Amino acid sequence: MIKLIESNDPILTTPCDGFDFLNPPVDPIQLAIDMVNLMHEKTGIGLAANQVGLPYRVFSLRASPENLVCFNPKIVNSSNETTILEEGCLTYPGLWVKIKRPKEVRVRFQLPNGDTRTETFKGLTARAFQHEMDHLNGILFYNRANRYHREIAFKRLKVK
Repeated sequence: MIKLIESNDPILTTPCDGFDFLNPPVDPIQLAIDMVNLMHEKTGIGLAANQVGLPYRVFSLRASPENLVCFNPKIVNSSNETTILEEGCLTYPGLWVKIKRPKEVRVRFQLPNGDTRTETFKGLTARAFQHEMDHLNGILFYNRANRYHREIAFKRLKVK
């Protein structure tokens, strides 16, 4: 059974390794099931493998019409048009930070069975995909915010 790791674990700031389908380190189907279940249990819209202590390029995403588990994901293109919205993270409960991101992304990833899929995501799904990609690259979401928004977010967190 997988569980969230502590927010100070160094795996969160370490880029993840590609998932090797020829010699899988764990069963990809079971990992996908476990990640979607934990994401739902914690009421998240995304969950990266390193958030549960696994150093692989894998994340789950609450998407429509189906949940996705993306192995070895890549952003192949992103729109020039951006939007600023507050983001939270299961690893940092209660921390909400305004972050500027592209509105739309074209992405490529593998499914748990190893098949490759290319999709274009907009809105919240695009934002969540980018947030989870940051996790896999060892980037903490609040470091994407400008200093002003980051400071406000941490002050609000301390007040609670």
